[in-house]
Amino acid sequence: TTLAQLIFSDEQIQKHFQLKMWVCVSDPFHVKNIVEKIIESPTNMKEMHTLVGELKEKIDGKKYLLVLDDVWNEDQEKWSRLKQVLMGGASGSRILVTTRSEIVAKIVRTVESYPLRGLDKDDSWYLFKQMAFERGQEPEENSSIVAIGREIPAKCS
Repeated sequence: TTLAQLIFSDEQIQKHFQLKMWVCVSDPFHVKNIVEKIIESPTNMKEMHTLVGELKEKIDGKKYLLVLDDVWNEDQEKWSRLKQVLMGGASGSRILVTTRSEIVAKIVRTVESYPLRGLDKDDSWYLFKQMAFERGQEPEENSSIVAIGREIPAKCS
């Protein structure tokens, strides 16, 4: 998600795409809900075909970037329906999906996925130390605060 946010906010990306949309998907994965979020019009009264029409109008002929964040649904049929709904943007439109599920990555993959690894213990401690202590105020390596401090990022990994 953090990497996707950096890409989404990048100045070159701003210039490259006419339309940028960010949708936090999580669970449950309902195509109708995702379409509503994309067109920023959540309502229970609209039929799916009406929503699809609004979405097509919004993206028609525009180069868009759509980020689908935190996707967990592994139902290939739902993905196929969503992909059909998202057709119609200009050439060069992109959909970026963030997920922790390798199955989701395989289902949506049209280009290579980029699995990110976590930080090792030393890198986690280094990052934590940089954020927790002022420059020049780092504790001695043998102090009890270091022992406690090393446990904190270890619990996060």
